[in-house]
Amino acid sequence: MTGRPEIVCLCGSARFVDELRAANRDLTFAGAIVVAPGETGEPVTDEQKAALDVLHLRKIDLADRVVVVNPGGYVGESTTREIAYALSTGKPVSFTDPA
Repeated sequence: MTGRPEIVCLCGSARFVDELRAANRDLTFAGAIVVAPGETGEPVTDEQKAALDVLHLRKIDLADRVVVVNPGGYVGESTTREIAYALSTGKPVSFTDPA
């Protein structure tokens, strides 16, 4: 590997944890550095969710591009905000499901 690998930030609903993990795996094996939403495995408070949302925007700042994991075309409220943020900072955004 020569040079810095591409950094990809995954965005998507926590309900798609398996799909997010699969995208992470595939991108990693393709040679990308992947940053993804944090996994808790348990309910979070509103305060924790707000903190995680801000943290994820900083992950987008680190990335060269954003990949939205959106099975069935689903994009929730938080992910919609993340997409808007990424686009406002000039990051290319792509989707796993074009629907």
